[in-house]
Amino acid sequence: MAYRELVRRWHEAVRAADRGHWDAALDTFGGIAEPPARICFNMGCVQLLAGRPEAALRAFNETIAKDNSLAVGYFQRGFVHLQLEMYEEALSDYHMAFSHLRQNPFIDYKQLGLRHILYAWEVLYSTAAVQCHLQQWQEARVTLEKAVVWRPERRTAILELALERVQDHLFLEPMLVPLGELFRPRKKEVEQLDSKDFLGKPKVISSIIPNDEYIGFEPLRPQKQGFYEPSPDALRDAESGYHRVVSRYRPEEPAGPEVAAGSLVFVLSRGADGWATAIHDGQKLHIPSSLLEPASRMDKWKISTGIPLPPAQVPPSRLHAKQKPDPPGGENASAGDASAHMDSEVPPRRGEASPGADRPAVLRARCECSLVLRAGEPPALPALRALLRDRLAQLAQRGTLSYRLPDGTELGTVSGQEDLGKVWQQLTDGRLTLCCQDSDSHSGRPVLYRMLAQHSYLAQGPGDLEFSKGDVLDILSEVNEDWLEGRCNGKTGIFPKCFATQASCGFL
Repeated sequence: MAYRELVRRWHEAVRAADRGHWDAALDTFGGIAEPPARICFNMGCVQLLAGRPEAALRAFNETIAKDNSLAVGYFQRGFVHLQLEMYEEALSDYHMAFSHLRQNPFIDYKQLGLRHILYAWEVLYSTAAVQCHLQQWQEARVTLEKAVVWRPERRTAILELALERVQDHLFLEPMLVPLGELFRPRKKEVEQLDSKDFLGKPKVISSIIPNDEYIGFEPLRPQKQGFYEPSPDALRDAESGYHRVVSRYRPEEPAGPEVAAGSLVFVLSRGADGWATAIHDGQKLHIPSSLLEPASRMDKWKISTGIPLPPAQVPPSRLHAKQKPDPPGGENASAGDASAHMDSEVPPRRGEASPGADRPAVLRARCECSLVLRAGEPPALPALRALLRDRLAQLAQRGTLSYRLPDGTELGTVSGQEDLGKVWQQLTDGRLTLCCQDSDSHSGRPVLYRMLAQHSYLAQGPGDLEFSKGDVLDILSEVNEDWLEGRCNGKTGIFPKCFATQASCGFL
């Protein structure tokens, strides 16, 4: 039998035994041709679980026949011999088990797949149990005294109690491998039973028009029928690039693609006859050059890097006031929401144009506040929500606002209308992120000492303090030997102590 199939059946049989299906496990083990010693040992252990000592004895006999140096095999067979009142055979098995320990205090079978450690004192203890059944009380006492020499720490009480029972001519219960512990196949071998497709399924992909500003690898995507790949000569044309269609264009050919006004196309070349060759929605077409104007910088930002923007991916227009549905509970029903992340549509002020034609601006506010509660019993959930509602309302009035880019880079604090106007000019794709922090959350906390950042630290979690090399850190508390709580650039959090050193008095 191939080793792969042996491991598969071995794993299935062990799983069946773990579920208590003894017969199913024995049938699976029995289906292994020429089973090794570990499989025979497992069959003997399952027979013991099923209450069949005679069948278990046959399995352990086969185990020792295949591996006559397996000490745990002699140990288990000695237990079965004792159960069948075959005391002389049991005594011989325990002597063999102790001799195969080779003067070692224990053997750990974990590397072979059995989660059990066979100790020398356990073998001697079981030997004394057999000697008690043979009425060899003096020999049993000598064996137990020998076990005391081999005993591990904190096992003295067990052996002392056994010596007292032998002195009173009382029998001892032999030891054995815990029921349910079997030799198991290696985890890596089990994981490799199922075939793995490391290359993955093949996919048909198509090239796209590369963006001039794009550098890197392009993602895989299904091929689109009619998708055109321009030649290198066409891409080197000075007039090639993204253009906006100023008015709707309907081709004379019925099968030609129709281009809506405001669509973005990629111009490959311009002819002397006033017609341009372009790509739109993955198809090649001819369009009058008079309908094209160069795309602005904002238009290029709306195009995914290296991937043309399909005409269907246009942000929806703002709903009219009569069509806008009212939220449940009234117009201000969402005012009591205590979420720390909120998106809101901010309408343009009177006299100002919106970021795009009838396109809303999404403002995302990340709010952070602190509450001081009593330790002990947790507060009632309605009371906690009320505290959060009041605290967030105060935070909206007096919190510190800072502008943050979509990639998480924070630029500065928004302290007035002028700062907000500058921030609004950075509006990208109609989205803006502001961070609102409690300016009084850390006021009054004493600074224990100051440290100088020797390395830059990027936050690994929401409560970490992020800083750069050379920043001065105010230490507020020592979390443990490795972590400190500090403050830097108006933010408070924890950071690894090894990233900074205590600053000298001259530096501070």
